[in-house]
Amino acid sequence: MKLAACGWLAAVLVVASAQTRAQAPDASHAPATTAQGGLRAAPARPAKVSRYHPDRFAGRSGAYYRVVWGIDSLAVKWAESGEVIRFTYRVLDADKARSLNDGKAEPSLTDPRAGVQLVVPAMENVGKLRQSVRPESGKSYWILFSNKGRPVKRGDHVAVAIGAFHADGLVVD
Repeated sequence: MKLAACGWLAAVLVVASAQTRAQAPDASHAPATTAQGGLRAAPARPAKVSRYHPDRFAGRSGAYYRVVWGIDSLAVKWAESGEVIRFTYRVLDADKARSLNDGKAEPSLTDPRAGVQLVVPAMENVGKLRQSVRPESGKSYWILFSNKGRPVKRGDHVAVAIGAFHADGLVVD
C-alpha cells in the first residue's frame, strides 16, 4: 500500500511541475529590460544560411559567352553519384552556338587539380552521351563526361573545350 501511495504522489508532482512550466512565461520570448526599467535590444539570433547562388558569369565573362558564343547559364554538375559530370548551357543565338553542338567536335573536360581530362562516353546502342542536333534559341543543351573513379570532385575548377570553344574556371556543383 505504501508503494502505491508513493507512485500516486510522484504522478501528482510530475503533473503539477508540467503545469507550472506551461504557465511560466518563456524568457527567450519576453522583452528584455534594463535596470532602469527601459527596454533593451533583444539578443541577436544566429544568421540564416542563404540559398542564393550568385551569377557565376556576371560582368565580362558572362558578356563574352553571350556575345561571342551566343550562350549563357553555363553549369557543371556532379551527377549519378559522381560517375558522370554534366555540362549544361542555354542557347541565346542559334547561329553562334552551332559549333558547340557540332557532332565532329570532340568535347573534353580538364581538371588541373586532379590532373585528368574527361571525355564523352559512347554507349553501344545509344551513341555519344551528348546532344548534337541543330541548336534552337531559348533551349538548354547538355554534354555528359565520364568520371570513372571519381577524380573530379565537387568544388573543383574545371575547363570545358568543344572545338574552338573554351570555358575556363567553371566550378563543379
